[in-house]
Amino acid sequence: MFKSACFFRIADDFVLPDPEAFERVLHKSRFVPCGPTQPESSGWVPPRGNKSKQLAEVVGGQLILKLCTEKRAVPSSAVKSAVEERVERYKAETGNERVPAKVKKEFKEEVLLDLLPRAFSKRATTLLWLDARKRLLVVDAGSLAGADRIVSSLLTALLEVPGAAPSLDLQLVQTQSSPAASMAHWLSTREAPWRFTVDRDCELKAADEQKSAVRYARHTLDIDEVAQHIAAGKVPTQLALTWNDRVSFTLTEAGQVRKIKFLDVVLKEAEDAKGKNEENFDANVAILTGELSELIPDLVEALGGEMAAGETAAAT
Repeated sequence: MFKSACFFRIADDFVLPDPEAFERVLHKSRFVPCGPTQPESSGWVPPRGNKSKQLAEVVGGQLILKLCTEKRAVPSSAVKSAVEERVERYKAETGNERVPAKVKKEFKEEVLLDLLPRAFSKRATTLLWLDARKRLLVVDAGSLAGADRIVSSLLTALLEVPGAAPSLDLQLVQTQSSPAASMAHWLSTREAPWRFTVDRDCELKAADEQKSAVRYARHTLDIDEVAQHIAAGKVPTQLALTWNDRVSFTLTEAGQVRKIKFLDVVLKEAEDAKGKNEENFDANVAILTGELSELIPDLVEALGGEMAAGETAAAT
């Protein structure tokens, strides 16, 4: 369900909006595919899938939303070629070798309008999970840039709920120790934090101008060579970890969690909970968000604990 995670802390006084009012607001921004000349479109879709019409799902107090984004991309080479043809035609018709920038801009706009209807479109969906009780917002995105769109869409929707203007007062969860410093410590001492194990994938980068990098894939990291790279100044930017023998993932230097994989024991529990109903969305949400509800605070603790607003993470 979640492949990546950016997590935010929300306001103490936040409460979930009235379900019916919130649903009506979300339907105003329901996903509609791109029009013929529209380069991009985004909107809410049912988390349960197309068989459902419900856009906001609440399971055991957990709010689940899904945003769909569709983009039409015209190859830049095709645009450039078509614009050049128009430029050459303009020169021939006017006898002027200098083409004003305004004219070139108009040509490009015309070319895009002409090519967009024939361009292939790509769709991507992003899950959002909000736990109001634990004041936690989790976005299925591997970077802050990737999380921005759905967070912005959520804030817009909440502000449109009649009778209230709930404030998430979002703050990215920051830790006392920087992820890079913590990963360097774990690798150098060969000691993983409580409930975690270090796996077999890692990336180390130098902080100098050359930005030289060393990557280990499916390789033991409990070796002198890794510690020597760190002692020489290379910084861990990615490290594969497993939490409690239940969830594996990759931690980045920015604190994002990527490549989340729920291990066999969790998947079996999910299957057992579903029973004969293969589409038991509620069971999946309960189990998978339950795992992340424990993993996230353990990870924050492994990184020195959560930092209060205004504090700065320790670099070493």
